[in-house]
Amino acid sequence: MFTGIIQAVGHITHLTERASGDARVTVAAGGLDLADAQLGDSIACNGVCLTVVDKTADSFSIDVSGETFACTIGFAPGDQVNLEKAMRLSDRLGGHLVSGHVDGVGEVLHFAPVSAQSDGSWRLDIRAPATMARYLASKGSIAVNGVSLTVNAVRGAEFSINLIPHTLEQTMLRALKPGDRVNLEADMLARYAERLLHYVNQQDKD
Repeated sequence: MFTGIIQAVGHITHLTERASGDARVTVAAGGLDLADAQLGDSIACNGVCLTVVDKTADSFSIDVSGETFACTIGFAPGDQVNLEKAMRLSDRLGGHLVSGHVDGVGEVLHFAPVSAQSDGSWRLDIRAPATMARYLASKGSIAVNGVSLTVNAVRGAEFSINLIPHTLEQTMLRALKPGDRVNLEADMLARYAERLLHYVNQQDKD
């Protein structure tokens, strides 16, 4: 489990493909403190929960399945990645509960300063898959490449977010441009609410 508060920005240094479609990926950890990271621990890479299978003082390796490549934006050498170690039960929940399970891949439609007179905030517009539209709510939460963000406006499957300077400085979202693909994870409370509503409706029909 994660909070969506990014702890460092790393980058992919090596990717070794296997005949099965899986790959061993090595990540330079940037400023992420790996002193307490153990083999088998979870680290979210661009919002994808992955397991540490090897590590050095300043890098770690993960095995990425073909299914993960198919359901996310994937990884390639040189890519920047938002990094977050799994939360402890004693940690502050500064963002929202993030599972690290990507619900869909969105497309960046617009990314620019809010206005010439803005304080450095940028507006980010994203088109989510149609299947995620039901989870989008104004002032609700969503994770974009692992970053916990608040939805400002919703238009069908398209939504807008305001990124403050701190978020731009501390994450790789600052490098986004129109046409880029991003990992999206819906607020898990929205998923549970949908399941509960479906169950209630089924009970009413029985």
